[in-house]
Amino acid sequence: MACILNIETSTDVCSVAASQDGAVIFQESERSGPNHAVRLGTFVDEALSFIDSHAIPLDYVAVSGGPGSYTGLRIGVSMAKGVCYGMEVPLVSVPTLELLCVPVLLYKDIEDDALLCPMIDARRMEVYAAIYDRALREVRPVQADIIDEHSYGEFLDKHPVYFFGNGAAKCKEVLHHPNARFLEGIEPLAKYMFPLAEKRIAREAFEDVAYYVPFYLKDFVAKPARDLLHNQ
Repeated sequence: MACILNIETSTDVCSVAASQDGAVIFQESERSGPNHAVRLGTFVDEALSFIDSHAIPLDYVAVSGGPGSYTGLRIGVSMAKGVCYGMEVPLVSVPTLELLCVPVLLYKDIEDDALLCPMIDARRMEVYAAIYDRALREVRPVQADIIDEHSYGEFLDKHPVYFFGNGAAKCKEVLHHPNARFLEGIEPLAKYMFPLAEKRIAREAFEDVAYYVPFYLKDFVAKPARDLLHNQ
């Protein structure tokens, strides 16, 4: 199996992991705030030193591709590209919202027909979210949502929906549907990236290192604002 360097910087958490043979062999993270520019280089150096000291060849680099913080993603992608260029290995991008689903699927007991709604926080009552089923099939694509009491009603009327990620807390105050479930403490961490990265590697879904750009939050306009713009 491949050895993958996994880099995650989409939120305030900065994390790096190395995986091989379907298991994490090195991990490091920092939760004290957006210190990515300070901590990421150290974490990557430590991961590469660990890999080298165990005579393991690095095969791929995986990076969290957003949506997320503009600054965090830019730092993470720049580091990932630098390693790819320097070590001549391919780049894989893992969607941040899919990544958030991994610890839920691994460690939470949820209903067979449940849907997953990972959320990244934005300003005021805005979040960036997608909806997946338990097989991580996309039920609704990523979009910006302004949350009110009617949000996600078409899904909540038919399924239990689990909301999690750093955008979910403020939604808990508004969404009171009996099928709404809220999970705390779910973070996008590098140690959860490798199953998603391995799937993309198997499909040879590699990124062009020179031109790859992550999915920045600034690329979105919330749905009500889009509708207003389109109607003008």
